[in-house]
Order: sequence, then structure tokens, then C-alpha cells
Amino acid sequence: MAELQRPTLCCCRKVLTVPGKSCEGGRSLAHCRLVDVASASNFHSFKLRHFHLDLHLNFAVKRMTGWQVLELTPVQPGVQSLILDTHPSLLIHSVDCKVPGVSGAPDVFMSLTYRVEPFTDYGSSLNISLPAAVNRPHRAFRVTIRYTTTDGPAIWWLDAELTCGQTRPLVFTQGHSVCNRSFFPCFDTPAVKSTYSATVRVPEGVTVLMSASRSAYSKQDRVFQFSMEYPVPAYLVALVAGDLQHADIGPRSRVWAEPCILTCAVSKLGGTVERWLNVAEGLFGPYVWGRYDIVFLPPSFPIVAMENPCLTFIISSILESQEFLLIDVIHEIAHGWFGNAVTNATWEEMWLSEGLATYAQRRITTEAYGEAFTCLETVFRLDALHRQMRLLGDNNPVSKLQAKFEPDFRMTEARKILICKDQPVWKTCPSIYYVLVKCQTHDSWVKVPSYPFSFFSFSKGVNPSSLMNLFTYEKGFCFVSYLSQLCGDIKRFDSFLRAYIEKFRFTSVIAQDLLDFFLGFFPELKESCVAQREGLEFERWLNGCGPPLCEPDLSAGRSLTGPVQHLCDLWGTDTPDSKVIATFDLSSWSTFQTVLFMDRLLDRSPLPQEVMSLLSSCYSALLDGMNAEVQIRWLQIVVRNSFHPDLPRVRSFLHKHTSRMYTVPLYEDLCGGVMKCFAVEVFYQTQGRLHPNLRRTLQQILFQSSALNTSTAPSLLVSPASAPSSPTDPPANGTIALRDVNVSA
Repeated sequence: MAELQRPTLCCCRKVLTVPGKSCEGGRSLAHCRLVDVASASNFHSFKLRHFHLDLHLNFAVKRMTGWQVLELTPVQPGVQSLILDTHPSLLIHSVDCKVPGVSGAPDVFMSLTYRVEPFTDYGSSLNISLPAAVNRPHRAFRVTIRYTTTDGPAIWWLDAELTCGQTRPLVFTQGHSVCNRSFFPCFDTPAVKSTYSATVRVPEGVTVLMSASRSAYSKQDRVFQFSMEYPVPAYLVALVAGDLQHADIGPRSRVWAEPCILTCAVSKLGGTVERWLNVAEGLFGPYVWGRYDIVFLPPSFPIVAMENPCLTFIISSILESQEFLLIDVIHEIAHGWFGNAVTNATWEEMWLSEGLATYAQRRITTEAYGEAFTCLETVFRLDALHRQMRLLGDNNPVSKLQAKFEPDFRMTEARKILICKDQPVWKTCPSIYYVLVKCQTHDSWVKVPSYPFSFFSFSKGVNPSSLMNLFTYEKGFCFVSYLSQLCGDIKRFDSFLRAYIEKFRFTSVIAQDLLDFFLGFFPELKESCVAQREGLEFERWLNGCGPPLCEPDLSAGRSLTGPVQHLCDLWGTDTPDSKVIATFDLSSWSTFQTVLFMDRLLDRSPLPQEVMSLLSSCYSALLDGMNAEVQIRWLQIVVRNSFHPDLPRVRSFLHKHTSRMYTVPLYEDLCGGVMKCFAVEVFYQTQGRLHPNLRRTLQQILFQSSALNTSTAPSLLVSPASAPSSPTDPPANGTIALRDVNVSA
């Protein structure tokens, strides 16, 4: 790219100020000031060297109590406060500071004043006033925060009845994307990485695991010690505690799970994880995290899998499907390079982790299982992407790779005045922390918090978790695939990715870092101006709405996808030929072939009732014996076509499966058609085995009430008589129900 001659804004709100200078880590844009709209913190003002957590877990009252010690170094003079991200569910008790003595003098300890202020609907800001003694650039000091946290968005307490074994309670954390601010106060931005350590005290019989490279246990004191020696962002700090046992499945891998599912987990993964790690190392360089362990969590785990370093979290429900389990674990392994070692600097460019990890996952499966298998899985996922595109429309901004988080309209106007140096009229406001800004454009007063980065604070905010969608994964994958095609040799692109990891390891990057390094690695491509190739401009890939500008050649999978499409075409005729259809044996197909077939049938719904009857006679009994990924698709076909003879199968499935990824799609379809009464009935029968968060979601789908109290867990409903039962009401989200492919984080 040409040198920038004047201050401007590039992607992810990095303000480019000094062109052409090299900087920390050799990054071309490291001198830029990055603004993370999703964080209230002043992370630019400090270097976080390390932090330590000391926690006591109380399962009886579902509470974590303890303290956090942050080791910080100011990086600029005149900093008067430390601002961290936090959450209303986290109660601060006290804040103290330790300042190293000067010239041999003893260390100074002092209590600090602080205040907690609103930020967005997913967090608050903790503003700590700092004494002048710590305001020495590049001189370390320590801050200790004593706090209690309960059931914020990061912390999931499960009663014994909600675990797999139903014998002991369990707790786990899920930090992605901006949830860990309810676990501990932090710079909750992927731009900040540090090492950490933890001490966790638990009742007898409880095993604690964390995303750490080292651990120790004192049985006498019931204390677990952890240390992560490599720098990680806050969202990758994870904890799980419960009745967990382990079995080794390789020289650097073990499986953790509740005793009742451990044998099954080992049988599914034994001997394969080390093979996948070796393939990945051959492609992308050494696996730097030491261990790769996996813990299987109960069905209440809110996503499919999470790439916590050294310890992947994965939902136990996926054990039913060998092929989906394979893909999900390999995807999380790929994150060891793309996402964990090199991380997107803001959530506005999550594709830098997910798109690259998806590409890496498919390189691994191609080497391990062949190109045809990888093409089949890719066709299945891209089908789902286009399905989502048809639902949302080509101009929906969520389809951009560089999503932009913006505050609401009023705050945008207030920010324009403040940034554009217009002289606003300041007016006294009856609050110590707020001022009123006269918005000249609309001649109105806007209440603005007066602390730093406050221009975004009163907006509702865009929760970055909403970007965990198929565009982040599949459109990002297509862009990375396009870059590999530009090289003309996939092995050369493998070499580029190895060099990219080597250069940016343990740092956070923006898209421009990746693309500048790409063009520097392939100077012939830079000279031919591939970044500006008409219709395929890099800028258009990043900031254009709609589907991918191009997709990779998937013809190598035709031997697997061809029979699927042929069978779909046979069912699409006015009078399906049952004799020809009978020649297709679904029991011999792979899971991905079967779910691709089911998804394409689902796309054709509604189907004539005579066709539904024939489908049921051909496949219902066979599908009963298949895994849940196959079954749910058939049941969605049943529901969307109001095929009442197979409703008992829907009831049986919802009684058996209590995970979000299987319940929510079926309830949305039931409420989107004429089966809402049936849905309400099944909900009342099963709600006692659902996690409170999932129960709340299903209540919103069933009863369309935005007035439900979302700050506390909903109580069990005891009488269906009070629930609305109109069979023709639309789904709660106001759109046609759509089952997206379950994606790992």
C-alpha cells in the first residue's frame, strides 16, 4: 500500500499518525492507536505484564470469591486512572496498590478509590484512581482487586441434575467474546495479551482445570495451582470444576470428562489427536502450547467447542457424530496457530481468527482424509452460508468481514461534535460523572459520561458475540482460499502461513498486517496489483456486503456430492420414482452426505403431503438409528411440513436432547408454523432438565415476551393455561426459522 501522508482512519479504528516508522514486534502498524469499541478500558495507557487470580468456589451459593493481582507498567506519563472492563454481576469489595520503593526504600501499600459506571448492555467500567507515586512510565506497580462474582454471562453453574452423571454440580466459564469481564476485571480486548496464574480452592471431590500450560494440586489443602507461561488475551482464560476424570490419548493429549462418558470420549478420539497435531505442525510449524487436552462438558455448554489454549472445551452432545466431532476438534487444533498464537486485534475482524482457522482446518483434513472429504464438508457449510444469505439479504452489514460496531444515533451525533472540534455548549447535569452536550445538528441535549472513551458508553452496543456467524467463518475462509489461489501453489501458501505465524506469534493483528505481509512475501503479486484486481479488490472483500466474491473449486468432492444432488433431484419431481430412489442406500453414506441431503430437502419445503408420506416410509425408521445431526434435520422437515404422523419422533428427540444447538432450532420451527401448542406442551414436560439460560431463551420463543426478566434465572412454569397458544403466531425473532450449521468458536 502507498505511504499515508496524513492522519486517517484505517480498519478497526486504528488511527495512523506516523507513517513509515518501524515499531514494536516489527509490525508495520504497531504504532497505530487501536480503538476497541467493545472495551471501556484504557488499555493503551498500560502494559499488562502478568495477572494472578486467587479464587474460592462455593457451589452451595454459586459464587466465586477472591482477589486479582495485576502487574502493570504505565507506558505514558500523566495517567491518573486505571479503567478496566467489568460487569454488574461482579461486586468489587476493595482496590489496593503496591508501589515499589525508590532507592532501596520499602514498598508502599495504599488503598485506592474507585467507581463502577455503565458502559453497554454486556458490561460496565471500573475506574480506579491512581496515586501520583505510580505515575512513572515504564516502572511496574501492582493493583489488587478483591471481588465476588456469581452468575454473569461468563460463569455457568450447573446443578447436579444438569450434568451428564447427575451426581455432582459443575461450573465452567465461557469468555468468548466479551464475557470474561464478568469473571474478573480486565482489559477485555483481544488486543491485550499477558501471562497469568491462578490459585483455586474447592470442596473435596472437585477437580479444577484451566486453560494453562502448567498445573499442580495439593490434596491436603484442596488447592489447584495454574500457570500460563505464554501471553493470551482475557477471553482465552477458562475454568471448569466438577466431577472430572481423565485418560491419556497421546503423548501430549488427554481427555477429561465426567466418569459416565469418559470411555465413550476416549473410544472416539484415541490415537487420532496426535495424528492431527502432527499434520498441523507439518503445515504451519511447531505447536507452541505444549499440551493439547480436551474436556467434554454437559449439554448446557452454550456453543459446540471453544479453543481455550492447552484445553479445548467441547460439548458432549457432539460425541454422537464421529464426523462432526472430527471437524470440531481439528478446527480447535487449528486455532492453536490462528486465533490463539496470532489473534484478531478487535472483534470487528473476527474473521482473522475464524476464517484462517477454517482454512487451516481444511488443509489438515485434506492431508489426513483426502480432498474429496474436505470438499464435501465445505459444500455442506457453503450451502448453509447461502441459506443464511437468502434469509438476511445481500446488503445486510453482518455479512461484512470488517464489521463495524457503532453507538446509537444520539451518541454518534454527540461524538461528531466532540471530534470535529466544534465548540459545544456545556451544561451542568445533576450527576458527578456526566455532562450534557448540546447537539447542534438536532438542537438537543445529550447526556454523555465524562470519563475517557465515553463517547460510546451510553449506546446499547453491539455484542461482538453476534459476529460468531457463518460469514465470519465461511466468507473469511473463501477470502483466504482466494489468497492461496493467487499464489498458484498451495504449498507456497503453506510456507507463507508458517512465516506469518512466526512473525506475529503471541501478538494481535489487523487485516492490514496480514495483507501487507502477504504482499511482501509474494512481491510479484504486489507488483501485479492483485489487491486492486477489478471485482476482487481486497477492500471489497473486507468491506463489501453479500456472499463471497468467489469460492474455491470443489469439484474434487463430486464423487460424494454428486449422489446427494441426484437423489435430491429425484425427490424434486412431481411423481418421485420410488424404485430408482430405493437404489440409494443412505446407510452407506457418510454423515456429511446425509445432512447435505437433508438440508437440501429442507430448502425445498414445503413439500406435498404425499411426498412427505413417501419420505417418511423410506427414511424415518432408518434415521431413528442415526446421530442427532441427521435426526434434527429430518425432524425440521417434519415440522416445517406439518407432517403429524412423525410428531412423536419430535417429542422423543426434545425429551432426549437438552442442548441449545438441538432445542432452539426445533422450537423456532414449531412456533413458526402451526404447532405452537405442541411446542408449549413439550416445553412444560422438559423444562426441569434445561439450563436456566436455555429455559429463558425458549420462553421468549414460545411466549414472545421481551418483558421477561433477563437478570435472574426464570422459575419453572407450572401451568400451560396462562401461555398464549395461537398456532399461527410468527416466531419470536420475526423471521423465518433457519437452522444454521453449528459452528465452533
